[in-house]
Amino acid sequence: MKRIFIAVNVEPGTGLMRAAATIKSLLASESIKWTDPGNTHLTLAFLGDTDEKRIKILIRMLSERCSGFGEFSFTLEGVGVFKNFREPRVIWAGVKQAERLTELSEAVNLGLAETGFVVEERSFRPHLTLGRIRTIRNTENLKEAVERYYGTEFQKVTVGEVILFESILMQTGPVYKALAKFSLL
Repeated sequence: MKRIFIAVNVEPGTGLMRAAATIKSLLASESIKWTDPGNTHLTLAFLGDTDEKRIKILIRMLSERCSGFGEFSFTLEGVGVFKNFREPRVIWAGVKQAERLTELSEAVNLGLAETGFVVEERSFRPHLTLGRIRTIRNTENLKEAVERYYGTEFQKVTVGEVILFESILMQTGPVYKALAKFSLL
């Protein structure tokens, strides 16, 4: 069994890195698990523990779905939180101009359903996780830190491939290992 997910890799640019560093410093006294910049990605589907025989089926399906889809771009803009400011769980960077990204997610999820994988019921909300909030004492401080970047455009991201990752949980945090890459051309 391997713990796997399907994602688009994102190389964080200077603007996003600066914003993340500022937010991190403004919330330094809070209990937040920050995303390692080297692990930055946008998840299309999380599959969890998967039998290795099923991974071969998955690779074949992803190869078919991704081939010829075409390269596209989206913009990283703004910062927000999931669930809400009263019960925040995740600090994220937003995605704008995400039509093609949403189409890619739908194509992948349709392929997953057709090959017998369980697909998440909730709708696709593209974002980059900056940090996972364990506990927070000062929600007003969080709100100020997030609102500082409202509408700020960080960078354009060009997507040319989809990656099937294995997530290896370590005490120091997860390690993501690319199992296969699928060109969109």
